Amino acid sequence: MTQQQSLENCRVLIIEDEYFIGDDLANALRSLGAHVIGPVPELDEAMAEEHDGFDVAIVDINLRGTSAYPIADKLMRLGKPFIFATGYSADYLPDRFHHIHRCEKPYELENVTAALGALCGREHRACVAA
Repeated sequence: MTQQQSLENCRVLIIEDEYFIGDDLANALRSLGAHVIGPVPELDEAMAEEHDGFDVAIVDINLRGTSAYPIADKLMRLGKPFIFATGYSADYLPDRFHHIHRCEKPYELENVTAALGALCGREHRACVAA
């Protein structure tokens, strides 16, 4: 059984190149009350985004064959919280990102919303039946 609380008024930037994954995630987050920006599918576009219009970002590490680490570095410099949503294991991450929460694809929406809720300052719980 899963309990999800609202992401009401949490502004989420989605950086994801897979259309259906990004669209499904955006719709799910909207249903929880989040204001969604994106999905943004390319590194250049993500780097050009204004970084004061959102509270938290979800970053796919591989954007059409290009590493998204430059945007992750930029978000860290700007003090913008983010999580990785990726098919890559933790071993693939450079040391500077080992403290960043990572949801491995295929991810559970409850895990993503829990991580986002924590970064947006809201309490979320993902309850798993034993």
